[in-house]
Amino acid sequence: MTRSPQYEVIDATSPAQMRAFAHPTRHRLLRAIGEDGATISQLTHRLGINKGNVAHHLGVLVEAGLVRKGPTRTVRGGTEQYFVKTARSYRFDAGDGGEATKAMLAAVAEEIPTADDGHLLFHRVLRLTAEQARALQEHLESLVHGLVPAKPGEAEHGVLVSVYRRS
Repeated sequence: MTRSPQYEVIDATSPAQMRAFAHPTRHRLLRAIGEDGATISQLTHRLGINKGNVAHHLGVLVEAGLVRKGPTRTVRGGTEQYFVKTARSYRFDAGDGGEATKAMLAAVAEEIPTADDGHLLFHRVLRLTAEQARALQEHLESLVHGLVPAKPGEAEHGVLVSVYRRS
């Protein structure tokens, strides 16, 4: 399967996009789709979720414009539809009462304990000016987006980065 051209980042602001991000399964699906896309059968196998749930949550992601239908392939006389992400990454704010953020963190929390080679999870609270916070956010975003992915077959690593203002 060849990679399709993708936007670098989508700012998710519509009500449909915020609803889509409000469920941990949809965050898991977006990660499981990967760079090359995936079929419902592949996603079912990767996530251990039944086909009906995968199809439902993919429908929500498609309706929100976060995933689109890609190419098809013939398998044992049938046709499978690939689904591809519409962006490499998505940015959303906490304007929905934080539901999208909570869902994303819940999905990530499920993955972290399964790491067998250790992991780094670091949290620090700092007093920063608005300018310092903006500069830190831009630096971290540049650092993460500047990473060049390894060749297929290498281990996948999650990178979670956030700069947020405490209330």
